[in-house]
Formats: sequence, C-alpha cells, structure tokens
Amino acid sequence: MAIAIRLSRGGAKKRPYYRIVAADSRRARDGKYLEQLGIYNPLLAKDDPERVKLIEDRIKYWLGVGAQPSDRVLRFLDAAGIMERPARNNPKKGEPGEAAKERAEEKATKAAEAEEAKKAAEEEAKAEAAKPAEEAPAEEAAAEEAPAAEAAAEEAPAEEAKAEDDKAEDKAEG
Repeated sequence: MAIAIRLSRGGAKKRPYYRIVAADSRRARDGKYLEQLGIYNPLLAKDDPERVKLIEDRIKYWLGVGAQPSDRVLRFLDAAGIMERPARNNPKKGEPGEAAKERAEEKATKAAEAEEAKKAAEEEAKAEAAKPAEEAPAEEAAAEEAPAAEAAAEEAPAEEAKAEDDKAEDKAEG
C-alpha cells in the first residue's frame, strides 16, 4: 500500500478548505484517510499563521514510514523546514509559443524595412544638401532656357513658312 500525504478538499462551493491527510494513494481525493496531519485555508492572507497548520511530529512519522507528499504539501513542508523541496528547472517555461514567435519575426522585419527606408531618405537628403549652391541655380537656369529655345525653334519654322508664302504672293502678283 502506497501512502500519500495530500490535500483533502472540504468547505462549500467557491469556499475551499483543505485537510492535510495521510491516505492510501488509491483512495478518492476526499475519501477515507488514515490520519489528519494538518489544515490549509487558502482564503486567509498568505502571511496569516492560521493559513497552514501542520502536526509536525506525525508528518515526520509518516515520512519515516515511506509516505510521499504531493507537490502542494511538499511546498508547505519546505516552508515549515520539515522536508526540503528540490529546485526544478523548466527551460521552456519562459519561451514564447509559435504564434508569438511568428509575430515577433514579422515585427522585426517591419522594423528593419522601416529602418532601411529611413536611412535611404537620410542619404537622399544628404545628397541634396551636398550639391553646391552654385550648381543648383545653373541647372534651374538651363532648365528655364530649354523651353525658351524650344519655343524659338517652333517659331522659326513658322517664320520661314511665312516668308515663303510672301515670296509666292510676290511672284503671283508680279
């Protein structure tokens, strides 16, 4: 027969109250037990001395005959200094899930793209500012002259055509 030191629930609905008991591990949670070893009232404040009461000498007896405490009872025994609880290590506890990893990757790529766009805009702004002030008006003047030259070129053929028409009229009259 395997003996467990565990919690047995009592109390009303939404008002739990637990007995710390030594019981056959095959019995129901709230079923028949061998001996009551303490009480636990989770409704009291964590620093309240009435929250957990243990009968230490009987707990030591049951541990001596091979009883195994449940995880929660082992926490109580560790706090009371009766039995040491070994430290546990769960390296995956703080690791985010798959969906959170995907969201983090998407966020990182968007941040990288935004940073690249910002750098490109800064470089472009530096390139504009680096151009000598003299070249910029010269380019603007050249740009202004080009439409004027085009307009003059368009007018010239029209004048030549007008001159030819005048010659033709002179010949026809004369």
